[in-house]
Amino acid sequence: MNIEYLTDIIILLAAAVIAVPLFQSLGLGAIPGFLVAGIVLGPSGLAYIENHDEIAHLAELGVVLLLFVIGIKINPSRLWQMKKLVLGLGSLQVLLTGSVITFIVHLFLGTSWQISLLIGSALALSSTAFVLQLLTERKILFTAYGKTSFAVLLLQDLAVVPLLAYVALLATPELTIAEDVFYALAEALVILVLIIVSTRYILNPLLKILVRFGSPEIFTASALLLVLGSALAMENIGLSMAMGAFIAGLLIADSSYRHQINAEIQPFRGLLLGLFFMTMGMSLSLNHFLDRPLVFLAIVMALMAIKFLTLWPLSYIFGLNSKTSISAALLLAQGGEFALVLFALAKGKGLLDEILFQQLLIVVLLSMLATPALEKLAFRIFSASRKNATSIHDIDSKTEQDSRPVILVGFGRMGHRIGNILEMMNVHYVAIDSDVAIVEREHAEGKSVYFGDAQRPDVLRAAGAEDALLVIVSINDFEATERIVSSLHSAFPDVHVFARGHDLIKCRDLQAQGAHFTVSETLEASAELARAALLHIGIQDQEVELALENFRKDYYGRIDQPVDKE
Repeated sequence: MNIEYLTDIIILLAAAVIAVPLFQSLGLGAIPGFLVAGIVLGPSGLAYIENHDEIAHLAELGVVLLLFVIGIKINPSRLWQMKKLVLGLGSLQVLLTGSVITFIVHLFLGTSWQISLLIGSALALSSTAFVLQLLTERKILFTAYGKTSFAVLLLQDLAVVPLLAYVALLATPELTIAEDVFYALAEALVILVLIIVSTRYILNPLLKILVRFGSPEIFTASALLLVLGSALAMENIGLSMAMGAFIAGLLIADSSYRHQINAEIQPFRGLLLGLFFMTMGMSLSLNHFLDRPLVFLAIVMALMAIKFLTLWPLSYIFGLNSKTSISAALLLAQGGEFALVLFALAKGKGLLDEILFQQLLIVVLLSMLATPALEKLAFRIFSASRKNATSIHDIDSKTEQDSRPVILVGFGRMGHRIGNILEMMNVHYVAIDSDVAIVEREHAEGKSVYFGDAQRPDVLRAAGAEDALLVIVSINDFEATERIVSSLHSAFPDVHVFARGHDLIKCRDLQAQGAHFTVSETLEASAELARAALLHIGIQDQEVELALENFRKDYYGRIDQPVDKE
């Protein structure tokens, strides 16, 4: 066993354990913590890590898994719901910002138009990982500000596909720039067709078989095989592993198994993505920055100014108020991790020399380090706009409520009825069930029912529990219900949990585990039978309702008191 390699991993983990909580406590976020830890450990710092190239290869898997998770999020229904912002605002932001930066790069650096286009397009992208983390922590992802930022990021993520193809095509010197762009777009179109065919006729039937006859460990292995196999296939045909992973994510974006697969991948993705940011920090040569710090700071400010001045008026044109437009433009003014991926890929193919790569790396990393301060300013401006405009606040609140789902755990007889009632009231819900037959039947009918083990917090998080209006637990297994309620209370303490209990004692136990509201099956069945009987013998409806209301108040009021068995 290579003890030296193991030592490097231990040092990296120790640095992450120290740096990330420190930066989070300072309100700067996890990503700057990873970056700074990498700089400190790398050649420009303490030079602890000697096997930098080997670790960099491992860290590439973090980007692969990130692209996979992003691919899962890009499903046709979500794109259609946000088509105006995604296809309109997002496309214009990438095209206009990329064009301006391309022209400036060609003018001042003297690079070819092909390389200038690559640099300009890459710098037009923002940090999906960083921005979504900040929006989620603020719990404003579903406000006008959050949805606008997310829509732009969604289009930028889609733009990564032709850009990855473009880098591969640039390595073929006999092609012109027009041919490069044409073939990149053509490849993206062919890929989408293959995705549709593969999903319909191969992937979903295969996953169905694995879920029915395989163990949980086999399902995890299958998820990893799907990602890494797609990544390797794309690498072997001359494109990139990142594109392969993105395609794998798109393959299951509309699958009923997507939340469970996302939960299986999430732990690997988080750790390896952190490792990727650390390797980027280790790749940075501080000497390049220290030789001309003011020049680099001026370039970073110019980059963020260009992105801000492009997105601000565009957002306003697309119907956002002035302060919300400013907030979204500030939040997306940084460079992103995909620029780092594209530049590293281009350098590996010999398209960028070491000096230019270092300069671009410094600019992107500095802009990302400035993001926490920009986000605080953006949030302050957005908060002021909501306070000063009641109508906008009301619209945001309604939009947020309409967008946030109700999570329904269990879609058996009771869950199915609850789902029908929610549909009648036009309340958006996402249901999780571990019965493959139920999931397949309901998903085929267009219902938002997905396969997953709801006892795992990662599955609930993938389904959107963190931002849910509330969670309803309607399964018939009381022990599993207790575990789910307890897990929800620990992982998402701000989310209200409504749970199904059998009797008063079990309702009391569920509330002790963290349920905000419980329903006793024995009480409700008894109440309905009593109602029918009383009405049948001629008692007035109002009297019956009053009696049942008082009975329920007395019954549920005894949850916190010692009770006898029913």
